[in-house]
Amino acid sequence: MKNQKPHFTQASKENFFVIGLSYVKADAETRGHFSVSGDVQKDLLEDAQKKGFSSVSIISTCNRTEIYGFAPSAHQLIQLLCDHTQGTVEEFKKVSYVYEEAEAVSHLFRVGTGLDSQILGDFEIISQLRNSFRQSKNIGMLNAYMERLANAVIQASKRIKNETGISSGATSVSFAAVQYIMARVPYVSEKNILLFGVGKIGRNTCENLIKHTQNKHITLINRTKVKAEEVAGKFNLLVKDYSDIQCEIAQTDVLVVATGAQRATITKELLYLKKPLLILDLSIPKNVSEDVTENPLVTLVHLDELSKMTNQTLAQRQEQLPLAKKIIEEVKAEFTTWASHRQFIPTVKALKEKLSEIKAGEIDFQKKKVTDFNEEHAEILANRLIQKITTQVVNHLKNANGSTDHSIELINKVFDLEKTES
Repeated sequence: MKNQKPHFTQASKENFFVIGLSYVKADAETRGHFSVSGDVQKDLLEDAQKKGFSSVSIISTCNRTEIYGFAPSAHQLIQLLCDHTQGTVEEFKKVSYVYEEAEAVSHLFRVGTGLDSQILGDFEIISQLRNSFRQSKNIGMLNAYMERLANAVIQASKRIKNETGISSGATSVSFAAVQYIMARVPYVSEKNILLFGVGKIGRNTCENLIKHTQNKHITLINRTKVKAEEVAGKFNLLVKDYSDIQCEIAQTDVLVVATGAQRATITKELLYLKKPLLILDLSIPKNVSEDVTENPLVTLVHLDELSKMTNQTLAQRQEQLPLAKKIIEEVKAEFTTWASHRQFIPTVKALKEKLSEIKAGEIDFQKKKVTDFNEEHAEILANRLIQKITTQVVNHLKNANGSTDHSIELINKVFDLEKTES
């Protein structure tokens, strides 16, 4: 039910979840139903804040949509996503995944380091994750746990990129598209290429085309012409009006579609062809109608098909996986240690305050009772004892081996500690 508020109470225990869907089980059309644009992402985060979520972040790319956050159950996060997309809870459950606590952390590391990408080693995802967490932080929707986790994932991504060869070759859908074109279009530098749509994927594809094909016959079309002119100005490319698209398609050899429309923008009615046409649809949801394949001159490739490329580059990347996974485990272990220690920081802080109260009361008592009482020496001795006691408690909690909660509860009872914020 839309706009149903989660019933968060102080007694509700919130866990860390990842809920999402990706290219693995969800086809392009289904992923399109759960696609969340930049403006909608902001609305979703603000809505989450109003509904009582403590920390939430969202990422939505052509290959996946995921929400990371704290909630009493995953259902609240699933409902939040459905409230702001065209998808339903029932549709989501058919193709989705839900991870909790340690599994959620591991999944985020895989995603952020490109190990879960459609093309292994795609590092475009880390900048999208960074922007996602930054957006949450800017509106006060990123707690210390998720901020630390985000930084750990970014650190692992940097190390893998610098210390392994897993990013060699095609590192993005846009580059994979260019590789596909170069492998299948003879004399590609002499062919006419039309790029429809100059969003992020469109711009990246354009840059890769220029860099790798040496083609000087690239034409740009965008619904908003001024945006196409901005991109064209950097590379000295030709820009045509959207109204000219039918004529331009008739003259082109390769059409790359990377628009952000919610329905097909290229249909068979636009095609009046006299020569073969390769169409690459890099849009989510699909922006090229399947009916274009009724024209015998058309070859249609969607971005899902690009992942099926098996070549030497991908084989070489697979060889780098063990090293990449080792780096992830190292960084994840540091984060896990921090997270486990963070659990008992409020108790240690409260214990230190309690012992300091006892110290102050006892010193005050001895000052009145003992002649020539040396308050300075007593302070030094008492502070050293407090430090040794709290260090002993910290070491015990670090090595509690699954009984940390019980130990914290016992310390709170023995010293009658008041709960403090970490």
